[in-house]
Amino acid sequence: MTVMTWDSYRAAEHFIMRGARLIDRHRFAYHFQTRTAGPVHTALAAYRNLDGGYGNALDPDLRGGSSQPVATELALRYLDELGTIPADLAHQTCRYLSSVSNDDGGLPHVLPNVRHTEAAPWYQETDDFSSALDITTMITGLLYKNNISHPWRDHATAYCWKHIDALQWTDPHEAIGICSFLQHVPDRVRATATMKRLSTMIRAVIDVHPRATGHVHTPLDLACNPDHIARPLFTDAEIERNLEAFERQQRPDGGWDAHWDHWDTAATIEREGMRTIQRLRILRVYGRLAPDLPRPRRTS
Repeated sequence: MTVMTWDSYRAAEHFIMRGARLIDRHRFAYHFQTRTAGPVHTALAAYRNLDGGYGNALDPDLRGGSSQPVATELALRYLDELGTIPADLAHQTCRYLSSVSNDDGGLPHVLPNVRHTEAAPWYQETDDFSSALDITTMITGLLYKNNISHPWRDHATAYCWKHIDALQWTDPHEAIGICSFLQHVPDRVRATATMKRLSTMIRAVIDVHPRATGHVHTPLDLACNPDHIARPLFTDAEIERNLEAFERQQRPDGGWDAHWDHWDTAATIEREGMRTIQRLRILRVYGRLAPDLPRPRRTS
């Protein structure tokens, strides 16, 4: 087993300092430089709107100012990285989610007003504002993980179970959301049985080949830590090969490719910063960073 060298870590740090957004610079500092969570909270607040949702290009593919469900999901994931999501903030966010949910309890990725903003073509040109299982399961799972009780969560839970139970096929984004939901939903007997039923389906949409390039999802994008509910879907050898691939894929400038459909230079650069932090966090939690590298101190 190889371990990421200090020089490779420092190259990643320099890459973040050169090109990442302020919020991602603070996230890097929190995760790898024993800094506090306060700067991340402050930076994230700038993306939040009066309606309780998040926008303002927090998701690099949505450059407009208005709140969007997919940007709000990202905000909740960032908050979850820092520890327990503050209850008052979560409840305000749930009120926003209630205001933009469809009648079935699910969330669309984006709202129709996205057509009037700068956004990636797959958002700006869409006519599909129906509920999406991937974003609804991800957010609902995060709320359960953080012990946030709200009527929106309960309505969304019914939507998630209904559509998961009827699932005949999935895709990587949806699989990631479903696993978040199944990992944290309180009904453990049902969650365990459902995970067993879906295991072959989920594994089939994850690219286990470590030399895969382009916009693909690897076992480590799904099972992002050894305790993840999807980790048993992959062999130890498959995990090891993909960890080694992550190390090899680090560019000479210290960053990792975004592996995303390019539509705007700024969005690509921002996603590369996000991806570099993601890769470093996965390498560390799987023991691939040298033990003397700094770790975050979880304080406010």
